[in-house]
Amino acid sequence: MESQSEWAKTWEKFKRNRPALAGLWFIGLAVFMALTGYVLAPDPSPDANTQIPEIALQHPGFELFYLKKNLESASTSGSFFHTLLHGKPLTFKHIPLSNPEVMLQGDSLFFHAFGKNSQWTAIASNQLQSTTVESKYYPLGADKFGRCMLSRLILGFRVSLSVGLIAVAISLTLGVLLGALGGYAGGRTDEFIMLLINTIWSIPTLLLVFAVVLALGRGIGIIFLAVGLTMWVDVARVVRGQVLAIKQMAFVEAAQSMGISHTSILFRHIMPNLLGPIMVLTAGNFATAILLESGLSYLGFGVQPPAPSWGNLLNENYGFALSGKPYLALAPALTIACTVLAFNLIGNGCRDAMDVKK
Repeated sequence: MESQSEWAKTWEKFKRNRPALAGLWFIGLAVFMALTGYVLAPDPSPDANTQIPEIALQHPGFELFYLKKNLESASTSGSFFHTLLHGKPLTFKHIPLSNPEVMLQGDSLFFHAFGKNSQWTAIASNQLQSTTVESKYYPLGADKFGRCMLSRLILGFRVSLSVGLIAVAISLTLGVLLGALGGYAGGRTDEFIMLLINTIWSIPTLLLVFAVVLALGRGIGIIFLAVGLTMWVDVARVVRGQVLAIKQMAFVEAAQSMGISHTSILFRHIMPNLLGPIMVLTAGNFATAILLESGLSYLGFGVQPPAPSWGNLLNENYGFALSGKPYLALAPALTIACTVLAFNLIGNGCRDAMDVKK
């Protein structure tokens, strides 16, 4: 009951920290968008990669009128859960229109093709799924390939949060185990682990990530591993220092005098006291992982197109920042900044809430 009351007090302190609470709400919204991206995205096709070259670089709020032309090689749509995970393959091709005015004469449908208001274009009606004109909005406009920017930005949450989650899991596993072992065992074991930590610490983070990616190849799985292997040293150093301090306390000495095994002392008595620092590290490492993945994708070493990542969205659109269409670069840049800020605010809130002096 005492443990529960302490956690309740910690939560009350955290809730009083409005910036941290706002960060938590933002991350909750980000997780929701990552899980339901293909349902929320205006373009539910795999990787939101529906390209309509005629509408390339259209402004935010653009409304597209279109007809659906049958695709001969269209695949059947899967279950709801398949769509949730992988998107829904399109069974038609978009025929963009300048306006919704159409005219059906016999077996032909006449329409104004996009950009050709004064000219009528004909198509056989049996080539269409329907002769009804449909429309959809592009709230953030279209990129240079005519793809929906909002859809690709939403799906970017899935990539970034997935990289953050797996990378943090790898870094916590390695960092906590090696840091706790070195701090508790001491002696040559501690010296060897510190030598390993200092060696990895001496290599620039981005350079180490590049080395792992170049050695093992590009791919989303390699990104998980590369980012995780660069962040464990921070965790190990903090955990080692905390274990060195805690193992000198009376309750640890009492457990040792009672003949309790070292494994039990480490995992049942010392490790629960490290939850606070580990939670703060976790939030900070999430932010670092997202920045690293975005940087790798921006440089072409991360998630490969057409998979949407905030980094490769920046890479594709940064050239438009000074050419009258800055929103194409600002949208992913601001999303990265807000997500990283949210995780940092959560980390600061956890640190303040778990500080017994406050």
